[in-house]
Amino acid sequence: MQSYLDFEKPVADLEGKIAELKSLAASDQAVSIDEEVSRLSARAEEALVDIYRRLTPWQKMQVARHPQRPHFSDYIKTLISEWTPLAGDRKFAEDPALQAGFGRFNGRPVAILGQEKGSNTETRLKHNFGMSRPEGYRKAVRIMEMADRFDIPLLSFVDTAGAYPGIGAEERGQAEAIARSTEKCLELGVPNLAIIIGEGGSGGAIAIATANRVLMLENAIYAVISPEGAASILWRDAAKAQDAANAMKITASDLLSLGVIDGIIPEPAGGAHRHHAEVMAATSRGIGQFLTDFVGSRGRLEIREHRRDKFLAIGSNLN
Repeated sequence: MQSYLDFEKPVADLEGKIAELKSLAASDQAVSIDEEVSRLSARAEEALVDIYRRLTPWQKMQVARHPQRPHFSDYIKTLISEWTPLAGDRKFAEDPALQAGFGRFNGRPVAILGQEKGSNTETRLKHNFGMSRPEGYRKAVRIMEMADRFDIPLLSFVDTAGAYPGIGAEERGQAEAIARSTEKCLELGVPNLAIIIGEGGSGGAIAIATANRVLMLENAIYAVISPEGAASILWRDAAKAQDAANAMKITASDLLSLGVIDGIIPEPAGGAHRHHAEVMAATSRGIGQFLTDFVGSRGRLEIREHRRDKFLAIGSNLN
């Protein structure tokens, strides 16, 4: 069943009428609804295109958080074969929020990291809503070291509101674990690609997104803090979250113009939650292009220097 966002009400109304007509036709075979359904479907599609052409940053944030948006597990099922997850940081425990392992993309071996939010109450609780604890980032470091040792490129799928801020996580060195993971990203002699598939929140995201190439889905967001958190700090009023979203430059188009990301993966009108297959295909093309550009054509030192220079250049084009 389709879940609608507040600003999608015109589309919801039209699609509701279509559902009513189909229900009526099912109960009375003599009723012809084809012409009316076709007319309403065209209007709904036009409304959807118009709405998604004019999305505000706040609305894009809502799309990025949509419960039916594809998650890490969906990308693995669709794009990766021979997926072999690995668990544990070899120091404390397993963290289900940050998934890691090895698989094949179009037959090529790849190492993979990704934050899994979960798709229902049970899995959201299991994966802690995609908010990793220190053991998750230490597991990420372990996988990155293995990828580097065996010369396997790394893919990261970023989708988190941020690292888990609980007392236990802080006691076990959350900040240090994030810093070590970020440092390891920078040290890799193998190419790494990060894709922001939903939310990219704060250090919880950058810990696995410090990559040679950073891509974002068109309606994803990437920020140092959530708009709600920024509003609470700046204005001491979470109700000003929309103002914060507009000011923070959290959208893919803004971040591309600032040089924070390297490319945008397009989403059809209606967002990734309505068009899983199309978004998976576009993501696959982005991964394929990255592997073509980097694997086998650059030495380890060149890959490190490319990554370092990329991040040092952020902001250099601003007046």
